[in-house]
Amino acid sequence: MRNKFFTIAICICAAAIMTMTFSADASAKAIYKFGGGPAGGTFQFMAGGIATYPGVKSLKDFRVLAGASGGSTENLRKVNSGSYAFGVSYSGDIYLGRNGQLANDENKYDNVMAVAFFYGAPAQLIVKKGGGINSVKDLVDKKVGVGNAGSGAFATCERFFRHMGVWEKIERNAMGYNDAAAAFGNNQLDAFWLFTAFPSGAVTMAAQQNDIDMIDLYADAKESGFFEKFPYFAKLIIPAGTYKGVDRDIPSFQDSALWTANKDVPADVVYKLLSLIYTPEGLAHMVNVNKKAKSMSIESGITGVATPLHPGAEKFWKEKGVLK
Repeated sequence: MRNKFFTIAICICAAAIMTMTFSADASAKAIYKFGGGPAGGTFQFMAGGIATYPGVKSLKDFRVLAGASGGSTENLRKVNSGSYAFGVSYSGDIYLGRNGQLANDENKYDNVMAVAFFYGAPAQLIVKKGGGINSVKDLVDKKVGVGNAGSGAFATCERFFRHMGVWEKIERNAMGYNDAAAAFGNNQLDAFWLFTAFPSGAVTMAAQQNDIDMIDLYADAKESGFFEKFPYFAKLIIPAGTYKGVDRDIPSFQDSALWTANKDVPADVVYKLLSLIYTPEGLAHMVNVNKKAKSMSIESGITGVATPLHPGAEKFWKEKGVLK
């Protein structure tokens, strides 16, 4: 009887401790993880910008912590699973993931909801001037940096290069932008791909070490029917002089980098963050963190969103008159 009573007492105490722990956690400041991207990439700056904004840091009921990640598709998967509350992903990856159409992945990531537009992300392919690479088709048998595995840059590169019929015909090197620029400068790569806003620090670094050139990706995409197959991409121009030695406009295409949230993040949390960031002070802070944030505004708030908005975001954008 004594042993039985002792066992029951332990169980009761354990249950009490669990209850106390749960209550303590519930009363403590909630933490919401925000998945950014590789070091030096714009995704990481955007996530960090929100987490470090004084108005967000001073919130008493919850805290936002930004962390590095592989990028768009990794964020998509982790936000979907709830490992991250927030993330930065490309609209195309969100759209394809929601419909089970990601490369080699038929899972449907329908727990990921859009919050806001950050900036347009253009495709950029850097080569050496006079190196004989004038089109994506000229990459056959070349060594190419294709972005970090798990990133939106990698996924879009694979999508485009497969469409162009060269993905299996190049020597692929999965690496971040800064590493790719360094390898390019050391003649370890013939070309490297980026999918980020311009000017990119990595390309600027490469242009200081080599005479660089850029490929007209829009021409390749249009001629091959890429836009008919992937309609969420749009044309844009990288202006002449963006990078040293590239003195002509470079036509390309872009996707939209979006702020996302897991569907179970409370609507008032998303609404509060948007209310803080989309103020003159909040937007000025984001631009100070990274110039790509100049694209952020009330008017552009849901640009490129092709999937459902989070309820907190829906409320905010309706109040601002952006969403009807």
